[in-house]
Amino acid sequence: MKQKNILIIGNGISGVTAARYIRKLSDHRITIISSETAHFFSRTALMYIYMGHMRFEDTKPYEDWFWKKNRIDLIQDRVLSIDTTKKELQLAEKGAMIYEDLILATGSSPNKFGWPGQDSKGVQGLYSYQDLESMEAYSADTKHAVIVGGGLIGIEMAEMFLTRGIKVTFLVREKSYWDKVLPKEESLMINDHIFEHHVDLRLATELTSIHADSTGRVTHIMASDGDRIDCQFVGLTAGVHPNIGFIKESENCDIDYQRGVLVNQFLETTAPKVYAIGDCAQLLAPNPGRRPIEAIWYTGRMMGETVAYTICGKEMKYNPGLWFNSAKFFDIEYQVYGDVRVPQPEEHDSIFWQSKDHKKAIRIVFEKESQIVVGFNLMGVRYRHEVCEKWILDRTSIDKVMSHLSLANFDPEFYREYESEILEIYNIRFDKQIRAKSSRTLDKVLSFLSQKR
Repeated sequence: MKQKNILIIGNGISGVTAARYIRKLSDHRITIISSETAHFFSRTALMYIYMGHMRFEDTKPYEDWFWKKNRIDLIQDRVLSIDTTKKELQLAEKGAMIYEDLILATGSSPNKFGWPGQDSKGVQGLYSYQDLESMEAYSADTKHAVIVGGGLIGIEMAEMFLTRGIKVTFLVREKSYWDKVLPKEESLMINDHIFEHHVDLRLATELTSIHADSTGRVTHIMASDGDRIDCQFVGLTAGVHPNIGFIKESENCDIDYQRGVLVNQFLETTAPKVYAIGDCAQLLAPNPGRRPIEAIWYTGRMMGETVAYTICGKEMKYNPGLWFNSAKFFDIEYQVYGDVRVPQPEEHDSIFWQSKDHKKAIRIVFEKESQIVVGFNLMGVRYRHEVCEKWILDRTSIDKVMSHLSLANFDPEFYREYESEILEIYNIRFDKQIRAKSSRTLDKVLSFLSQKR
């Protein structure tokens, strides 16, 4: 195979995975360009650095010598523009660089919606390492922080500030936290949990304007209910968008984009030998039930591996498989597998159980007509990914799933199990006599997973 010169813009999970697999498959020259940090780190660990649980060096999955040993060159610089005719990048410090194949893995940027004062000092998102450094610097004299936007980054930022004894007001424009993603009962559960952590959660409330002093530092915000909230920091966590500003500003660039860079099933852009992966990529034809842009860690990793095979002459279509996601709301862990839509469509039904203390919940979604299980939503209870995925892909009936539900339980030994309680709810509601037939012993789980469809 002829050696090619491959440039990768972005050193997040997508770009680094692409580099690693290209190296496994070939002897191509690989260069990763990033203006954020010299080395790849786990972005999801930013909050733990701030909270003192980890050091920055602990968040780097690979030692610094790994890159040289694997012949992956690293350049810390900012890309200003792309010329797809010349196959050339213009960098802020290094100048022009020629590529044969180019991978765009530029990630996301926090949304700003034109709020007055949004560029004041102490107003920012939390996405990059530089954001963390800025948040750390401003925290020294912050007594009250306002967080805008009811997503996952917002609740992470709230937890971070609380560990420093900083009061938090959380503005969420929806009537309930994350209610476009979480079913009603689960969303209400998280509302209560946020209040329990002494966060001033204000639902159905939006940011109107941000105000600063003569030095440019934020002093207060005005909310849509007319309230003035004094603060020294404003966290903008109202979602993210693909980080493709430099592509839009490039003059000789034949890369088509909408919200993100448009790619086909092989992650190819409209420009020859240019690919886009991760948060910045927008699929022209996503799989049924999937979104064109999915800013999720595991999809970025899968895209990186997929594009590596295609570049190395082993063309591969991108297939993210079954949808899943996980998160943590203070002390409550969250997992979702498969199709759990909000609002629940008419053709679906679900069995829902919630613990008396409202800290745990299990929801199993199935089709009314076929009785086939299509999704699991879990709060504070851990279920095995492989088991849930197999049930969904095997189109397993709700009766069978209920009778073998313990197979999925992945909570540590001696934790209380709740499968009997949800089975009782199911039997009463549908007037059935389903009995539990499996335990969660490892040999039972392995035997189940080895069964062919």
